[in-house]
Amino acid sequence: MNIEGIIEKQKDFFHSNQTKDIRYRTQQLKKLRQLLKENEVKLYQAIYTDFGKSMFDTFMTELSLVYHEINEAIKNLKKWSKPKRAASGLFLFPGKSYIIPEPLGTTLIIGAWNYPFQLTLIPAISALAAGNTVLLKPSEIAIDSSKILSHIINLNFPSEYFYVVEGGVEETTTLLNYRFDKIFFTGSSQVGKIIYEAAAKHLTPVTLELGGKSPTFVFADTDIKMTAKRLVWAKFLNAGQTCVAPDYVLVESSIEQSFLQAMKHELEMRFKANALTENYTRIINTRNFDRLLNLIDQSQIFTGGITNRDERYISPTILHRVSFSDNIMKNEIFGPLLPVIPFTNLDDTIAKVKAKPKPLACYIFSKDRKKIIQILTEISFGGGSVNDSVMHLANTKLPFGGVGMSGIGSYHGQAGFNSFSHHKSIYEKPFWFELKLKYAPYTKRKLSLMKWLLK
Repeated sequence: MNIEGIIEKQKDFFHSNQTKDIRYRTQQLKKLRQLLKENEVKLYQAIYTDFGKSMFDTFMTELSLVYHEINEAIKNLKKWSKPKRAASGLFLFPGKSYIIPEPLGTTLIIGAWNYPFQLTLIPAISALAAGNTVLLKPSEIAIDSSKILSHIINLNFPSEYFYVVEGGVEETTTLLNYRFDKIFFTGSSQVGKIIYEAAAKHLTPVTLELGGKSPTFVFADTDIKMTAKRLVWAKFLNAGQTCVAPDYVLVESSIEQSFLQAMKHELEMRFKANALTENYTRIINTRNFDRLLNLIDQSQIFTGGITNRDERYISPTILHRVSFSDNIMKNEIFGPLLPVIPFTNLDDTIAKVKAKPKPLACYIFSKDRKKIIQILTEISFGGGSVNDSVMHLANTKLPFGGVGMSGIGSYHGQAGFNSFSHHKSIYEKPFWFELKLKYAPYTKRKLSLMKWLLK
């Protein structure tokens, strides 16, 4: 594989203007959708090999979102691509102003391993919909998922338009040496810094979808049973290997014990009888298993804590008697461990959350609008939910992305289209009229008129 040759071919193909044709983009998106549907069985098998993940989970958390994103793009592509009128003002009369969305060019998309189809293909769909060429680099950690993506795409799309590069750190490092018109990366903040630094050498715009410790606030007025149900699902989905998973829970002290018991009951209902079946995902590899194992303080286990290294299995685990200074609170957990920290003073607790890097998500469970608004107003985070968790990312009308250390830029739906587009501003004027105001000689009368027109 000649990476440099493929990149040059993609640049040439983009400059041929073929990708700027709306019909061409639509055809390619429909082709991708059809190929995914034809290969669904292979996609399910790949995910199962990498994670031990069920068809139900794979469809719900991966393919359904990919299909929805393709359908959304096909449905709205003409509207998104149309020039948008902008007001000109009296001073620019009789001209008109408008904004033209145009594709950026040759794009590099570096995917993540935890949802290897969704987090790799959805930004690619946005890039293709916007009229770009795409060089796709799936994560090598989910190896079988990477292989099937490479097989499907490279066999059916011309390399000058859409191509998958497989490999690890060496291949990614090589790719970053080249100049792209856009780089989109999903992964850790640590690697995100490396991507950002490499892109800066070429002044390449980037979107970074990173992570962080996403807090969940649970107040005494919440519906405890429903809160436990929604939080258990959100946290232990994909064995906690979700960038927007609730990372830790801050619960009002007055309901701490009832909340813990409700969480334990919910876990026993969902996982106790079938914890080693396909209803619960495995940790991706032994390296991450060992990292998570080192975060478990046996004295803090409220429920769970069962591990099996050979199976890469860590049972859903809730930890209590946790403080902000504990080891598990230093970095994003990215696994099935949920620390619960009681609080009494909301202002002090918000201050502790704000002292940490800005998280990708935040969740609030309460019926008190005053408390909800306070948290939404005072804490900066990428996105979130009130009285639910994780589900905000399922709405393509909501831009999805981080802020600060949790990311730069956003995507999903039109936000994804915009992320891979340049919005070109145009002012157009006829010849039949020209205001003499801006031309010399300048007078006090002209200045007064200028101030009036531009106020």
